[in-house]
Amino acid sequence: MTARHIRVLLVTAAFAAGLVLCFGIVLIVTGRLSTPVAQQVAAIGGPFKLTDQNGKVVTDQDLKGHPFLVFFGFTNCPDVCPTALFEVSEILRALGPDAERMHALFITIDPERDTPAVIKDYLSSFDPHLVGLTGDPAAIAAVAKAYRVYSKKVPLDQGGYTMDHTAIVYLMDKSGRFVSPFSLKRTTDTAAADLRRYL
Repeated sequence: MTARHIRVLLVTAAFAAGLVLCFGIVLIVTGRLSTPVAQQVAAIGGPFKLTDQNGKVVTDQDLKGHPFLVFFGFTNCPDVCPTALFEVSEILRALGPDAERMHALFITIDPERDTPAVIKDYLSSFDPHLVGLTGDPAAIAAVAKAYRVYSKKVPLDQGGYTMDHTAIVYLMDKSGRFVSPFSLKRTTDTAAADLRRYL
């Protein structure tokens, strides 16, 4: 095969790949591709075994059959975490009795400080449906990786540290599959109505 034939084959292959990509984008935009984009790019979520604020072991299997929200944060977070948990709490309250049919998880990315007792005290300010989860550093690192969560310990000038982290609320379906990031930037009633679609 000559160099000219090889170039022709490469150009043809590149053109075909471009057509496939364009066709895929058209399907996504028109809503004809049923699988969420996020699932195609990378799987989000997976098995875990952690401890809740009451010392009870919780696994991903315990959540099956119910949709759930997941937020990663830490109890020493100055603003983003308490704001997100307050907004999730308001949505849970707006759901009324339907809140019993779903789960809402707060998973720490600071297991060094966030023991079950610390998390229990912290969550006492929010809706009682919220479940706080912690574990050893390896278990937390594994669940953070499964959810594609970034976190990094950042030393403070005055001593101690804070945590830089992903601040996304994940919406998972009854099978534990990722649906989409759950937007808190809307009215409480609108967000609650959105959640009811997955109950």
